[in-house]
Amino acid sequence: MSLPPLPQNMGRAFDLSSLTKPKVEAAQTSHVPEATVENFMTSFVAASKEKPVVLLAYSPRSKASVDLRDLMFSMSEADHQSWAFAAINADTQPQLAQALQIQSVPMALAFVDEQPLALFDRVYPREQIALVIAKLFEVAKERGLNVEVPETKEAPMEPEEAAALSALESGDYSGAAMAYRNWLQRKPDEVMAKIGLAQCELMIRITGLDPAKTIQEADSHPADITRQLMAADVEIAQGLQKRAFERLITFVRNSSGDERKQAKEHLLLIFQLVDPSDPDLIRARTELASALF
Repeated sequence: MSLPPLPQNMGRAFDLSSLTKPKVEAAQTSHVPEATVENFMTSFVAASKEKPVVLLAYSPRSKASVDLRDLMFSMSEADHQSWAFAAINADTQPQLAQALQIQSVPMALAFVDEQPLALFDRVYPREQIALVIAKLFEVAKERGLNVEVPETKEAPMEPEEAAALSALESGDYSGAAMAYRNWLQRKPDEVMAKIGLAQCELMIRITGLDPAKTIQEADSHPADITRQLMAADVEIAQGLQKRAFERLITFVRNSSGDERKQAKEHLLLIFQLVDPSDPDLIRARTELASALF
């Protein structure tokens, strides 16, 4: 089982210039190093000129994010701190979280040679995180840091994943979708199965559609929920996520009742098909919340 490759455009224009000392100093609550407004630049960003620095935003109110924090710290220790790790308590460091554009927990990001990289915003098992760290070292080496890329072994492929990939090779999206559903039945929280199922279901929905005609008809009938969903699917498949998001958010804003709910749920579904660090997705989540409330 493998993690999707890190996005090529991982950099973010974080604004750290506004950081000031918080009114209340957060107490250290564990052995895991904590990044704060005071030590962030000097202890972590500066350290990234020597080796990769990985940060995880968490909340004590989220056990999953706390467990992920402890796992990633133990991985750094096991790697003899060849990469530095620190946690960001999003509850006690709101200024830092805001400056880093952290909108939910958990969220992992990194700094290499003082440049930010978005990593992931969900819980992954140890083997998959190790693959991300290895790719991070590749980036660090490309940017001139004197580091050695660690060797990693891919975790054995799940039987349902193998069945899904076999079906996809023959263009059998329905068969692949069934395999992913079986995987989720056995492991309901398996992220790769959720993403794979969403991708297969998208391909099933757009098969046979004329892309240009579908979009044209949706533009001509803005109040038709079916046409809007079909057009959004076509746009997301074409990599036009911004247009797809805007289309459905506009429908949510201008509708009510079951159709509004249907558009919102479809939007959340296609959110899964876009990289979590994509600025269009981050913006769309905020706009959806505004449209709903």
